[in-house]
Amino acid sequence: MKEFQFFATCPKGLEGLLLQELEGLGFANLRETVAGIYFDADLAGAYRACLWSRLANRVLLPLGRFTCASAEDLYSAARGVDWTAHLRPTGTLLVDFTGTSGAIRNTQFGALTIKDAVVDCLREAAGVRPSVAKQNPDLRIHARLARGQVTLALDLCGDSLHRRGYRTQQGAAPLKENLAAALLLRANWPQIAAEGGALIDPMCGSGTILVEAALMALDRAPGLDRPEFAFERWPDFDAPAWQSLRQQALQRYREGQQRGIAEIRGYDADRRVLLAAESNIAHAGLEEYVRVIHKPLQDLVKPTHTELGAGLVITNPPYGERLGDKQQLTSLYRLLGDKCREHFSGWSLAVFTGNPDLGKSLGLRAHKRYKLFNGALASELLLIRVESSQFVDAPPAALDQPAALTPGAEMLANRLRKNARQLGKWIKREQIHCYRLYDADMPEYSAAIDVYGDYVHVQEYAAPKSVDEDKARERFAEIQAAVPAALGVPVEHISFKQRRRTRGKEQYQRQSERAYPLLPVQEGKATLLVNLWEYLDTGLFLDHRPVRLMLGDMAMGKRFLNLFCYTATATVHAALGGARESVSVDMSHTYLKWAEKNFKANNISTTRHQLLQGDCLQWLQDCRQGFDLILLDPPSFSNSKRMEGVLDVQRDHVAMIERCMELLLPGGSLVFSNNLRSFKLDEAALARYRVENITARTLDPDFQRNQKIHQCWLINSA
Repeated sequence: MKEFQFFATCPKGLEGLLLQELEGLGFANLRETVAGIYFDADLAGAYRACLWSRLANRVLLPLGRFTCASAEDLYSAARGVDWTAHLRPTGTLLVDFTGTSGAIRNTQFGALTIKDAVVDCLREAAGVRPSVAKQNPDLRIHARLARGQVTLALDLCGDSLHRRGYRTQQGAAPLKENLAAALLLRANWPQIAAEGGALIDPMCGSGTILVEAALMALDRAPGLDRPEFAFERWPDFDAPAWQSLRQQALQRYREGQQRGIAEIRGYDADRRVLLAAESNIAHAGLEEYVRVIHKPLQDLVKPTHTELGAGLVITNPPYGERLGDKQQLTSLYRLLGDKCREHFSGWSLAVFTGNPDLGKSLGLRAHKRYKLFNGALASELLLIRVESSQFVDAPPAALDQPAALTPGAEMLANRLRKNARQLGKWIKREQIHCYRLYDADMPEYSAAIDVYGDYVHVQEYAAPKSVDEDKARERFAEIQAAVPAALGVPVEHISFKQRRRTRGKEQYQRQSERAYPLLPVQEGKATLLVNLWEYLDTGLFLDHRPVRLMLGDMAMGKRFLNLFCYTATATVHAALGGARESVSVDMSHTYLKWAEKNFKANNISTTRHQLLQGDCLQWLQDCRQGFDLILLDPPSFSNSKRMEGVLDVQRDHVAMIERCMELLLPGGSLVFSNNLRSFKLDEAALARYRVENITARTLDPDFQRNQKIHQCWLINSA
């Protein structure tokens, strides 16, 4: 068969490994370049690369490189290709275009120009034209413009090869499958597996490393379960050659199953993410070979149900991207090192981290370091032999002995224990799952500490300018030490933040580059979703718990309006309390998407319960509907670019209340609340209404220490 030059793309940092892999697959004339490898093969060989490469993203067939000084040059270059050899006239295509120049300033324009050239070629040849398909096109064309040259290539894959098809669910910041495979190859897992060694991931997340390890050990081609490759739609597709390759791969997999593999096991402290891991393992058909168990890192030991020799401990722990994480995670990395030294002597340890400084906390010396990229994040893979010659400090202290706290941290820990005892009866009686445990009770430790089920959210208030910076850092470190010691919560279940006065959009912007799954918590009848890490606020204002429950009790059969609705948790309670309809309005698209997820978590219809994005003040003026129950909970101040003018709750509250009262149906009620400490209700201006200050009864025991957290009124027509 005729040979072509192909180009296999890969993530930056994997080029050397990909070259070795393609050599192992028998390809010739390999040439390494940035983010990929050129290699020679016939079409059947290219099929084999798509089926077997664990590291490549795509396999491309370059059609040529052309000078491109103008849009006309780009069209001519594409028009000069005989597209009838690659696409049927009635087929579909998609053009991926990257790069710009003085003549081609927009990638969409570049893609459109090439698409026009392909269409004109086929229409001239056959009298009919192909169409564009953004999903599953018959032909996917890659075009790259750089330094006045455009390179055209055909994509043999369709979807990126790293998408094996088994990962239907994921946890926070999951590894891509080909990066997980690269870590395993660098850690020498294929040889360890061939020698009967086991693999354990003590912080396995959604299980990508575990699944990739099992695929390697069983000699299963990563593309074997893929529904279709793009090359299967090409006019000159060699179906017999492809079927022969698949049959060979199936036979190798059967032989791998007959040989069997040693233990592959994953642990994680997060029960929810283990559900994702179990789902992914099941979709990969590997339940027989891979097992995941709920186990915090402090409980890590070598399995004892069977005799295990040497093996590999490999993991991708948190990196410490969030504010305060580095100090918090130092103890996590140290604990990992201690556990390996105590239970896994003679094993190999591989730690993939985006913060190599944290690797120093392991107490183990790496004999190899590989620089890789996790997306755009520069990272390192640390390879360590767990043996005494690699220990870089004294043997670990007994792990059942907690680290000694400083006097200040011990004092704070005692206060947290005391508060927990005082709130205990109320929490149990009222079945409270989320509550404030501590709110700057001790001035030198100025923080709000909230419990969300099995998790803890800590916000340290910014220290006054009069406090020395070194002293402030020392106190923050003491807070970080005291919280897990007092509450017995794993450090990976604690979010530490430093809260400062926000401006503009800062309140809505992410505080971390990593994505974290929403955490479900229970409040009365409602399941509410919170995010303890990504944003300044968690999605649930705990002080308003009594207000939400009250609205749920008041809502039966009523039409409910929730203004400045945030994540619409009050609407969830109203809907579960029997509200027949509701409208929730907020300016933030982020919060409304969050609200939609809250609705789905409680099976609330978005047909009867509407979520609307808009300026609440303008919406109020334009509204012509009537409501039986309204919640008005505006911010203290807002100058968002999306709204006209500026909102000042002290200045504007009378106008807002009066307009809400106009929208109330006979017998209706308005609940008005705000959290401006200096707020004074203009009682004279509102004298024609029945106004009842209900603040005292909307403050539960966990907020009795801070009675200025909010003010609340129930307002009815006189």
